[in-house]
Amino acid sequence: MTNFTPPKMGKLSPKMLGVLAVGILLLIFMGTSVFIVDQAEEAVITRFGKYYITRGPGLQFKLPFGIDRNYTVNVKAVQTAQFGFSTVKSGIASTYASKTRESTMLTGDLNIVEVEWIIQYRITDSRAWVFNVMEKERTISDVSRSVINMLAGDRAIMDIMSPERSAIEIAGADLMNETFKSYGLGINVIAVKLQNIDPPAGVRQAFDDVNKAIQDMNRLINEGMQVYNEEIPKARGEAERVVLVAQGYASERVNRAKGDVARFNSVYDEYRRAPEVTRQRLYYEMVEEVFKDDEGMTIVDRNLRNFLPMMNVSGAIQSQSAQQNAQQGAQGGR
Repeated sequence: MTNFTPPKMGKLSPKMLGVLAVGILLLIFMGTSVFIVDQAEEAVITRFGKYYITRGPGLQFKLPFGIDRNYTVNVKAVQTAQFGFSTVKSGIASTYASKTRESTMLTGDLNIVEVEWIIQYRITDSRAWVFNVMEKERTISDVSRSVINMLAGDRAIMDIMSPERSAIEIAGADLMNETFKSYGLGINVIAVKLQNIDPPAGVRQAFDDVNKAIQDMNRLINEGMQVYNEEIPKARGEAERVVLVAQGYASERVNRAKGDVARFNSVYDEYRRAPEVTRQRLYYEMVEEVFKDDEGMTIVDRNLRNFLPMMNVSGAIQSQSAQQNAQQGAQGGR
């Protein structure tokens, strides 16, 4: 069996040691003076522990060896905080855990309700976010809980569960922003969204029945309003039509009466100028109107001794000769 003895390393020369030391120092320098800021981030830089400057996205430089320190803050992403519940497992079938201590509240009518909500916020001032408040997450939680508890305590339980939901969300976002601004936290609450609003488990069934009754009432009211909106305009249109027809009939009667009056006045004027002629003309017009539908009637003036002048003698002679010609033609055919 042969023994293997590793070769001995030669001693490093002072020059090599110097090069190695410079390389190590260069690595330390590069590692502590160069950093990259992401597109959605800002870098807050301190010098000797005091705020110095805020850098934007890209490759940035600072003084090495801990003289400058950088704190990157995501100022683009919308962050979400959950209250009254927590997400245990997210995915297609997410799993949630309830936090009864946060969600249980006392309403304005001295009922108990369980409210779950989330807030969405964005960091707007990276310097204030880094320096002004030490326990940021706890501050956000405490302010959010106090605001929602206050708003729930000002309202009745039925208002919180249905009509006042949107008002609570809007007022909650405004109050939170005012409080965070006064604290100098450097964030802006974009939205407050109420998730589940339920009464305690022991009375939940009764509240569900009440809500169902309210929904049925609203549905019936909406159906009634729909019928109202269909029938009332129709009735109004019919009434307007009848009024317009009546107005048209009234105008027609008035105009006809005015025409009759005008005609009577004109006849009366003519009568005053020539009473006998007008009287005779009116008599003829009346007789013509009375007998206009009668055919084969002969009118004879009783003062005349012979009625032949009033008859169509030529027409009678023509009719008699036509009858004689017809009889002769019939005999010749025999």
